[in-house]
Amino acid sequence: MFDRQFWLLRRALRKIWVRVTGYAVLAVAAVAGAGWLGPLLPDTMLVRTGAAAVGDVLDVLASSMLAVTTFSLSVAVSAFAAAASNATPRATALLQRDHTTQNVLATFLGAFLFSLLGLIALSAEAFDPRGRVVLFFVTLLVTALVVIALIRWIDHLMSFGRMANTLDRVESAAAAALCDWRADPLLGGRPGTIGGTQGTAIAAQHTGYVQHVDIRALDACVQDARAEVNVWVRPGAFVARGTAVMRITGTTPDDATRAALAAAVTIDRARSFDGDPRFGLIVLSEIASRALSPAVNDPGTAIDVIGRVVRLLAAPPPETTPDRAPSPRCPRIRVPPIDPGEMLTDALRPVARDGAALVEVQIRLTKALQALASADPPRLGAPARALARDAFARAEAAGMGAQDLCALRAASGWAGVPPEPDP
Repeated sequence: MFDRQFWLLRRALRKIWVRVTGYAVLAVAAVAGAGWLGPLLPDTMLVRTGAAAVGDVLDVLASSMLAVTTFSLSVAVSAFAAAASNATPRATALLQRDHTTQNVLATFLGAFLFSLLGLIALSAEAFDPRGRVVLFFVTLLVTALVVIALIRWIDHLMSFGRMANTLDRVESAAAAALCDWRADPLLGGRPGTIGGTQGTAIAAQHTGYVQHVDIRALDACVQDARAEVNVWVRPGAFVARGTAVMRITGTTPDDATRAALAAAVTIDRARSFDGDPRFGLIVLSEIASRALSPAVNDPGTAIDVIGRVVRLLAAPPPETTPDRAPSPRCPRIRVPPIDPGEMLTDALRPVARDGAALVEVQIRLTKALQALASADPPRLGAPARALARDAFARAEAAGMGAQDLCALRAASGWAGVPPEPDP
């Protein structure tokens, strides 16, 4: 688990304003550097370079880039809205931090700012002939960058915001969180449990979702006191202000230590994909549920989601046995583990509920559960069989046709669904 400062920095770098600001600074530096580098050019560079036309080129660039930036921003907003309406609103956060979109918009805005500042400097006669030559070559470079950005943007728009693209992004975010969880299932601490009355309770300072738990900061707070911290929450948990998020045993913390312990748990209004493997699976299940709604009626998307869930959960499970578990970096911190069976339920129970009457969805779901049970029998075997029996009961209650129900019963035999009695 990353330290809080690094986690905040990584989250800030995903914002579009960071790239836009960077490109704007480069635009200002390019215009200022043209005047500074001008006197360094030899006289031979003043012959037949086309520098006299730099003002006309900058004028065309300025007028076109403003329109292109506005149009591109409207296209991006439309893609966000399409993803929210067709998939789920929780997926728009992944589209908003798309690197290609951010780089293209920042390039267009930076080119507009560069051309505008260049025109202002030319009007103010801030460049001598050599400076105009440098500005001319920089303008050619900026024009080439704009053309490359336009080509990338056109290719990117062929898939940006579409259902398959949104599913790929959600799956990638969930896979990254699951990979981090498998590498360090306890965030660097030791196994713990939720609940108990021993020790001093540390309450949440805000109401919202836990986005980050700084294990190193917690360890630093109790290292001198020889105490132990039992953390009750992980990223993704919803807490109310004043409720206990951890308990410290072995010492009675003072007010400063209490404040430091509480500040180690970052709480925000929305849930984040980072460090929260269950959230990505929940978002996938939301997409499947919307696809199975009568208004959409798209079982193919739900089947696609089932396959993605199998791909995510069938990866090698975390090793938590004492002899193979990673040594805790902060042994004084106890963290509750995540139950893989709960992740399986988060991802596939909504599909079993909303696709109860569709035999093609139910059979694919049953086969997926069988594959997961075979991939990890100790952790996923019992939850997969229980969910398969629950899915069959829902299909039976939904009035599935006799032939379809017979086929589903045959496919669910591995989970303990009894065969159809003889008439």
